[in-house]
Amino acid sequence: MTAQNKKEGIGFFEKYLTLWVIICIGVGIGIGALFGEQMQIISSWEIAHVNIPVAILIWMMIYPMMVQVDFTSLKEAGKNVKGLSLTVTVNWLIKPFTMAFFAWIFFDHIYSAWITPEQANEYIAGAILLGAAPCTAMVFVWSYLSNGDPNFTLIQVSINDLILLVAFVPIVQFLLGITDFQVPYDVLITSVVIFVVIPLVAGYLTNRIIIKNKGEAWLKQNFLPKLKPLSIIALLSTLILLFAFQGNQILENPQNIVLIAIPLTIQTYFIFFISWFAGRFLKLNYATCAPAAMIGASNFFELAVAVAIALFGLNSGAALTTVVGVLIEVPIMLSLVQIAKRWKY
Repeated sequence: MTAQNKKEGIGFFEKYLTLWVIICIGVGIGIGALFGEQMQIISSWEIAHVNIPVAILIWMMIYPMMVQVDFTSLKEAGKNVKGLSLTVTVNWLIKPFTMAFFAWIFFDHIYSAWITPEQANEYIAGAILLGAAPCTAMVFVWSYLSNGDPNFTLIQVSINDLILLVAFVPIVQFLLGITDFQVPYDVLITSVVIFVVIPLVAGYLTNRIIIKNKGEAWLKQNFLPKLKPLSIIALLSTLILLFAFQGNQILENPQNIVLIAIPLTIQTYFIFFISWFAGRFLKLNYATCAPAAMIGASNFFELAVAVAIALFGLNSGAALTTVVGVLIEVPIMLSLVQIAKRWKY
């Protein structure tokens, strides 16, 4: 097969990615409904609330981005003050509070005829936990698929991780009104190691070995194009697994899933568009603007789910909200990837 045919094949696969996502969602729900007990066993394979099969798949998605990181130019990427200022401002001064606002409007007021005040409070709590935890892992995937700058993506994730260590607890305490809240640092540290450190080291070693033995041109023209389908296949497999884990819950509470999904969806698009147009106003280049908009739109769902379970219980409305956030994130973020690529400048 020629290089041109390969490109066309990948292009066809990506062109109908929405269809593959819909199929994977259906397959995942079906597997969850048919093999609920077996899926619960798989979902229990965790380290610090991070599911091992999901972690492996996410690692496979992130690795192609890490191979592209040019470590010699990371110092230059760190000088992108405008881009880093945008991501910090949106993620920590805007996102948590707009999430709380949308949750309050919908769960406390618009949905008051369909859900109880107790449910509303728990759903709001779950939404706040999602809003206070900007993405650590999946933003590498969204940046990769939208042709973002891998160096800038790595820098902004690193800075957000450092801020997360000191800002997550006070923001959650303030918005939830909880004073004795303890962040599960084992979840945070495990996630950073699995989703950033390990693939970063693997990507660096791959990059150095290939350039040394084959040259940079071979890396870009032969190796990297072969990784993109792997990343997308892992993404779709993750989608099947996540929906399989929650198959019974989705079928038993379809109306609540939809009610929760609406404000979370509005928040995701709202944050993306704020970041995107602010980036354009700041005259950021596309490769910086795209990942800066993606990181705020997506969430550190592993941390949000773990904290919701620890604070409110596995069967709580807060835990359900964080899970819905996981379920809707992949399809929505794929649509934002397509929007970014369509608006590429």
